[in-house]
Amino acid sequence: MLEIHAYTEVLLAHPMVAAGPIPSAQDPDGVYPYESFAETSRRPVLKSYRFVRLENDHIKATICPDLGGKVYSLVHAASGKETLYTIPAVRPVRILPRQFFIGGGIEVSFPISHSPVQIVPVLYQTMETEDRIFVWCGERETRFGMHWTVEYSLGKDDDFLTQRTLFYNPTSQAHPWMSWSNAGVPARPDTEFWFPKGPVLAHGDRMEMLDWEKEGPKRQCDIERMTGYFWREPDSGAFGVYTPSLGSGLYHVADRGSMPGIKLWSDGVGKHEAWVTQYSLDGEQCLEIQAGPIMDQSIKQELAPGGSHQHVEFWIPTDRRLDIYQLEVPEVELPDAGQIPLFGFARSEETELWEQVAEAWRKKSPELLPLPPGADDNRWAISGYEELEEAIRFAAASRPDQESAWRMQLGAWYAGKDRIDEALAELEASGEDRAWALAARLYRRNKGDRAKAAECYRKIRSQAFALHPQVTYERDLALSGIGPQTLAEREYWLARTSALQDEWLAERRAAWLADAGRFAEAKRLLEGTAFQLVHQRYARTKLWRRIMEGMGEPEHEAPAFLGEDDLFEFGAYREYRESID
Repeated sequence: MLEIHAYTEVLLAHPMVAAGPIPSAQDPDGVYPYESFAETSRRPVLKSYRFVRLENDHIKATICPDLGGKVYSLVHAASGKETLYTIPAVRPVRILPRQFFIGGGIEVSFPISHSPVQIVPVLYQTMETEDRIFVWCGERETRFGMHWTVEYSLGKDDDFLTQRTLFYNPTSQAHPWMSWSNAGVPARPDTEFWFPKGPVLAHGDRMEMLDWEKEGPKRQCDIERMTGYFWREPDSGAFGVYTPSLGSGLYHVADRGSMPGIKLWSDGVGKHEAWVTQYSLDGEQCLEIQAGPIMDQSIKQELAPGGSHQHVEFWIPTDRRLDIYQLEVPEVELPDAGQIPLFGFARSEETELWEQVAEAWRKKSPELLPLPPGADDNRWAISGYEELEEAIRFAAASRPDQESAWRMQLGAWYAGKDRIDEALAELEASGEDRAWALAARLYRRNKGDRAKAAECYRKIRSQAFALHPQVTYERDLALSGIGPQTLAEREYWLARTSALQDEWLAERRAAWLADAGRFAEAKRLLEGTAFQLVHQRYARTKLWRRIMEGMGEPEHEAPAFLGEDDLFEFGAYREYRESID
């Protein structure tokens, strides 16, 4: 039996709150040109999602194109056991790149970790042959303009899910990339880790090398804190987990030459379990087993112009323990890579406007130009669309009444490509409020000129824009870096938003109090703020330590209520380094 079945299903989904109107270029908490998010709604809504189920006599694999092409469910048919952590609700949490990570399922990330399209729709296509069924998911990503496609397939007698992933760079420049296949599986205290022998890099509150056979944890209950484990010289290309209390497990196997990366991530049992609970409904725990074509997440590779990359891997659902040293890489006949579809941009609401601009430029037809996005529209010029440089210049020259808005977009496009001087020239020529705010970020972060950044903020004309929490937050960072002479100006702006229960503003109010020497008040403010959890961010931790030092009570461990993890800073998660003034 081989069946493909497409259907829709309603899930609980927690809406996201956008970070703000400043383009995400050069933002350590985002990735241009994608919109970033500042918080997750506490109450969900009902939302429909598309699913595609691949099924044979051994496996039922369910893929969700509307969740970035994630494998949502992988059932061992004979026992009826679910082997993945199936998310009961789309309840995003703060993990880069866009601060909207959801756990569970199998996620493919590209061109950075995690996927910037994890909870939004991508394109998909299915195919049936006499002895195999396929679903392809993918898109042309907007950061660099590269294509990615993940292929899932089942043969008639396969007791494993075959995954093939293809990347292709159609642009004229080389671009950095990383990719991991990340499977979220149920985590119980008795969940067993079946991983290769060999040296392992353990990433917790410090970095250390372990001999996995002698020192590595054997079960979930052996891990006391959030920790990632990266294999350096594994003696097998297979790994997996099995949970006796559930009677289910999931194993992975691939050719070590093309898939050298092996990782285990667990939040452990104890103080860090809340980091998983935040994306569940009932407190159930999840851990992650991962594989990748790169050794660890501190490394990126480059894909040359016209270059491509592909790799194949296999997921084996089971109702019993498997011996990883007996697992062999299956031999399957897959179509030629040339038959794998390369999808275009996936979400027309994000990209159609920019395609219209490019079309008007190609035809030299100003009448075809759309209106530029307004201040309330966070569609920023796509950095992965090379034609936009000339196309936006054409739009600005063709529509003098819209020139400032188009030049702001061109400045954002340059900033997204790290062409800072060109970006500043366009942003300052624009004179639009969004342009001044982005120019201020570039002066502070890239030029180290906080005084110039402060001047840019002072040129913002709209009161609504000037008082937006994102603008208020970044303005205070710039002013605080100048010195105590800006305390009065900072107080003025922070006081004008004092009634807002915004955690990012609370952070800056506490920083102002600390800078004013009012450490006890700063401490009380942080203690009284309900911060949502955020991974790999340490601004509040550094602020807390400064406050405690000011009170003469230095502490080595920041309290959990600050909402920041205590991981050692490691991995190429951020495009740009975090800074705090």
